[in-house]
Amino acid sequence: MSPHHALDHDAKVVTVSAVVLRHPDTGDILAVRKRGTTTFMQPGGKPEPGESARDAAVRELREELQVELDPDRMTLLGTFEAPAANESGWTVRGTVFVHPPVSEIRPAAEIEEIRWVPDAAEPAGDLAPLMVSRILPALREAGL
Repeated sequence: MSPHHALDHDAKVVTVSAVVLRHPDTGDILAVRKRGTTTFMQPGGKPEPGESARDAAVRELREELQVELDPDRMTLLGTFEAPAANESGWTVRGTVFVHPPVSEIRPAAEIEEIRWVPDAAEPAGDLAPLMVSRILPALREAGL
């Protein structure tokens, strides 16, 4: 990356939809790691043109975890920004939903690994900034 590139002041924002899923027994929060990356984050992804944030979340979890979410049972936690985990110099803007626990999760598509993270998790080297600095505090504040 050239120094000139680092001074580019254009907005570099990745817009995503993400979902908080808790383990049915422990209440821990699902995090996923995509193939070729080292960072765990909430499952989800980028909306397609014309797709709502909620619809993108449902589609992405169907593709990535073979889970069928019920859009009517999804609660909007909020929209948050943080440094992007996998795109250096970019900001991720995530519209984050909470969905009740689901019975079975089967990693698929680009998901290489899943991890259940306690909601009191402290920032760690392999947890996405959006998760530890925005989503976990928002969950605690909302009592979700």
